[in-house]
Amino acid sequence: MDDLKRSAVDKTAEEFDLKKRSRNFALRIVRLVESLPRSLTAQTIGRQLMRSGTSVAANYRAACRSRSTADFIAKMGIVEEETDESVFWIEMLVDTGTVKEELVANLLDEGDQLIAIWVSSINTARGRTR
Repeated sequence: MDDLKRSAVDKTAEEFDLKKRSRNFALRIVRLVESLPRSLTAQTIGRQLMRSGTSVAANYRAACRSRSTADFIAKMGIVEEETDESVFWIEMLVDTGTVKEELVANLLDEGDQLIAIWVSSINTARGRTR
């Protein structure tokens, strides 16, 4: 297999893994929100988290179908923002005492890792580092 074909196969496999990973992130957020207490604080933050967390996977899928590099960069910017917002809302759940940090530490770590991947993808598409 020549380098061009191998590169396309590697990109497709990586894209699939990131689609799966972002979807799993969204599913974990859905489960977290469903498990929250019925307090006003938990439900208000939970709704915000549900919106941002599930949009990560949906917007990543849209980015994968971009029509141009500029379109990809713009859509990936949204993915990055939504992932960062999700991390923020999870941190708010911890900071308000609604959820114990040890219960969401792994989810926070996954959010941080995804943000790093999104930033790297954007920078690669731009042809530079940020």
